[in-house]
Amino acid sequence: MKAIEQLRINGGLPSPKGVALAIMQISRRDDATLEEISRLVQSDPVTSGRLLHMANAASIGGRPLASIPEAIIRLGLAAVRQLAMGFSLVDQYRSGACKSFDYPRFWSHSLLMAVAMQELGKRVRLASPDELFACGLLARIGQLALATLYPEEYAQLLQRGGETTVEAERQLLHVDHNELTAVILEDCGIPRALAEPVFFHENVESASFAEGSRPYRLTRLFHLARRLADLSLAPDEQRTQHIGELMLLGGKIGLDAGELGILLDQVHAQWHDWSAVLQVPDDNVSAFTDLVATPAAAADNAPAVEVSRVLWVASAAPVRAMLAEILGGMPDQVVHSAGSGEEGLALAVQLMPQVVIADSRMPGLDGWALCRALRATPWGQSIYLIVLASVTSETEIRLAIEAQINDCVSPAQAARMLPLRMGAARQYVKLLNQWEHDRAQLKRFSAELAMSNRKLQHYALIDQLTGLQNRRAGMESLAQAWSMAERSGDPVTMMMIDIDRFKEVNDTHGHAVGDQVLLEVARTIRRSARKEDAVCRMGGEEFLVICRNADLSSSLHAAERLRKAVAGLRVAVEDQQLGVTISIGLAAREDGMADPGALVNAADKALYAAKKKGRNRTCRYEDGKLYLEG
Repeated sequence: MKAIEQLRINGGLPSPKGVALAIMQISRRDDATLEEISRLVQSDPVTSGRLLHMANAASIGGRPLASIPEAIIRLGLAAVRQLAMGFSLVDQYRSGACKSFDYPRFWSHSLLMAVAMQELGKRVRLASPDELFACGLLARIGQLALATLYPEEYAQLLQRGGETTVEAERQLLHVDHNELTAVILEDCGIPRALAEPVFFHENVESASFAEGSRPYRLTRLFHLARRLADLSLAPDEQRTQHIGELMLLGGKIGLDAGELGILLDQVHAQWHDWSAVLQVPDDNVSAFTDLVATPAAAADNAPAVEVSRVLWVASAAPVRAMLAEILGGMPDQVVHSAGSGEEGLALAVQLMPQVVIADSRMPGLDGWALCRALRATPWGQSIYLIVLASVTSETEIRLAIEAQINDCVSPAQAARMLPLRMGAARQYVKLLNQWEHDRAQLKRFSAELAMSNRKLQHYALIDQLTGLQNRRAGMESLAQAWSMAERSGDPVTMMMIDIDRFKEVNDTHGHAVGDQVLLEVARTIRRSARKEDAVCRMGGEEFLVICRNADLSSSLHAAERLRKAVAGLRVAVEDQQLGVTISIGLAAREDGMADPGALVNAADKALYAAKKKGRNRTCRYEDGKLYLEG
């Protein structure tokens, strides 16, 4: 501790600056007010934005915050102090003098731990999730401290093999990163109840916390977050090999494989989000859900196969020799083996075996525990499980029921009985393969049917020539707009549009030219309309535009722009250019209108008046009167 005290005196440890330092200092005062701290935070736009981001992320379904005082109240002063410290360190130490220390990767890993602790904290109520975020972000800060204080010496340690050990650090530098982390956390004002679990999280067995106590559980929570961050940044093949370990760690805090997969993918989504906020690099991490929740669908469309994937797991040499001899000579199966329950679980995640044979007497993760872990995964529900055990006592019967095994063979009778039991297992696998094949076929048929239904629904609501909504869809859009306007009081207007002398176009130039005119007019209407406007073809040469949240005055200007745009169109017909004009009837929802039909009638009256008064005109309906434009 003398070395650490000397480092404190000499300075040089990573510490906050600027606004973050001021926040830490003022928050230590008993008479500090919310107004003082808010003014301080608001003086730094970057810190303000990050704390607002955290406050809004912490609110599930709550009202979004835009006020710093509200954000501070929601997060709590302790979390604000710790987060400001962490964010300040990220900004200051994006690079440094230690050439072998990967600063960007360090912060990526630290941010992963932070988000993981926050998400775990929401599920395992041991501390404030926001304070756990800050602790996760700073859990490895001692390594950054070593790279800052001893850049050359620490680089030598890193060059020996990537991650350094506590023993190597003490031998060369007389201090280790865990001790420095504890000092910095204390300086940040992080309570001892959180700092101690952080100190022991790398080696949970070295802690002397009472089993089941809050520090004991927090230490394992930090350890799980650390392993999650390690595996997230590891290559995919390493992540697959060690996913079994992660499943076991999750099981110790009550998360089964499916829940763990969902949580991990949520962590990665939040990590990408925070990486953008803090400008920390993030890698493209493949989803964990597929690794822990569903097997690779290697043969969804393949016929049922007769070859079984078999995994046997045993640690005792005599049992291993017996299983190798019995299973090695059986036809139509691919056999794999593992020497411990932990290795067997990791191998099962990779291989997705159809039959697992496990010895109940293994140290550590025994056969019963291995079967329970496999059954906790959705893909493990269908594995044929055989345990080597003499199930005679009530305790053993209970273990067999809890593990949901398919069969049990006495070790003394295994040489004679196991080949017979494997016959039943092969028959089970055959039926399972056929069932999976049939299910894949049904899924494919279902997907094709759903696609056909979607196409039919699309065709039922879309005009095939113009691609606009048809009359049915237009009336549905009008009903929705009318209902929203009734609730909100917002205006809704309608344009009824008719192509002038369209029958003459068809009679003179033919229906092909008529279709081309319809297409050009439809495109012009769609381009002129707002994104939120519903545009439909009512039939023939008549179109409808439904304008939500638009009053009569603004819609009139839009209608006139549209009329003039169409008047400028020229449709090529052999060696001539055919001009086109439209007439528009405009109406808005009024208090005296009982339903959408009344609005349609008003717009139709206006359209009739526009055509009667010379065409190529806009006419609006307002308070029972008609007014011509153009």
